Amino acid sequence: MSLLPEVDLSSDEQKVSYGFGLQFGDQLRRNHFEGMELEAVLAGIQHQFLHQQALLTNEEINPSFQVIQERQKAAAAELANKRAALSEQFMQANAARDEVSTTASGLQYEVLEASGGDSSPGPEDVVVVHYHGTFADGSVFDSSVERGQPAEFGVNQVIAGWTEALQMMSVGDKWRIACPPQLAYGEQGAPGAIPPNTALVFEVHLIAIKS
Repeated sequence: MSLLPEVDLSSDEQKVSYGFGLQFGDQLRRNHFEGMELEAVLAGIQHQFLHQQALLTNEEINPSFQVIQERQKAAAAELANKRAALSEQFMQANAARDEVSTTASGLQYEVLEASGGDSSPGPEDVVVVHYHGTFADGSVFDSSVERGQPAEFGVNQVIAGWTEALQMMSVGDKWRIACPPQLAYGEQGAPGAIPPNTALVFEVHLIAIKS
């Protein structure tokens, strides 16, 4: 790993200048592509800021920009296809388990604890639940259980798999549900949290109906 450059940050001007650099660095990291060269980035900043003559015109840069964009799109599509195949494999394997039932939409559910109650939420209700969400490999992406605080939300304000499952549950039930991508976040995913074409698994405990 390369050493970070030493810099004097004692004055207000230096601190604010460093802050601008942090902001720009964060933008670069979020738009990073394979082969990005920091030296070329810094040269572009200096040429623009110091009003020097640019080494390339926009007409010369744009074709290369399009090449990189197409390369990124192709890589993202390939990765999305792989995730879709893995999700399908997981859903098929899970459906084969005796404990699992599958609805017409493709939602899979397993009753872990049955309360015996007969009070189920409707689509307009607000519910209180504890949940533990994982990817197919078991890694956790979100969990009210780990936070130690139940969640409250409208039944029709969540992903389709949840909306369907909650209306089949009774207060006090605890289910494990598996949502195929089309009942979760689909081809778009949830940026920063859920990749595209990803199956999701939740353990859901329906605690109460608030309205």
